[in-house]
Amino acid sequence: MNFCTTCRATLLALALPALAACGVETAGTAATAGAMRVQEIEQGRVVQQQVQQQLQQSMDQTQQRAEQLDQATR
Repeated sequence: MNFCTTCRATLLALALPALAACGVETAGTAATAGAMRVQEIEQGRVVQQQVQQQLQQSMDQTQQRAEQLDQATR
């Protein structure tokens, strides 16, 4: 082997693990971002459910008040 071939092989041997590490980091970052997105969606569902419950309570109270007003005016 001549010097140039040895240098290329050495550079390749050093560069491959570094490039592979970048891929692992990217995959890890994507997995973390995906997990965060799932958590955001779950939190959104909880908030949506709370708002729906509050809306239902308000509608029930409005209905009760309307019935009371109707009975009071008879």
